[in-house]
Amino acid sequence: QVQLVESGGGLVQAGGSLRLSCLASGQPFSSHAMGWFRQAPGKEREFVAVINWSGTNRFYADSVKGRFTVSRDNGKNTVYLQMNSLKPEDTAVYFCAVRVYYSGSYATSGEYGHWGPGTQVTVSS
Repeated sequence: QVQLVESGGGLVQAGGSLRLSCLASGQPFSSHAMGWFRQAPGKEREFVAVINWSGTNRFYADSVKGRFTVSRDNGKNTVYLQMNSLKPEDTAVYFCAVRVYYSGSYATSGEYGHWGPGTQVTVSS
C-alpha cells in the first residue's frame, strides 16, 4: 500500500511561487504515473498535472499550462509541483495521487487512488 503526504503549501502573494512535494512511502511508486489535483471551497476536485513513471511525459490543465511544472525524483520517492506566477484563483487544497486505473482520461480523478491528505495553497491579491 502506497501512502502519500503532500507538503510545501502556504500563503503567497499573487505573482509569487511555491513548490509542492509529494512523498511516497510503502510500496515503490517508481512504476506509476502520478497526478496533482486541487479543490477550492465549494468546487469539485480538478485536474492540475500528471507525470508518467519515468518523467518523460507530462500533461497539464489549460489553466496552469506555462506556469506550473510537474517533475519527479524516483530515487527520493517524491513528485514535485513547481508553481510560478500564482494567481488568486489558484487558491485550493492540492492533492497528489497514484494513477491506478487506465480506463479513461488521465484528467479524471476516478483514475487515481492512494490520495494524500492535501496541502493548502492560498494566493492573496
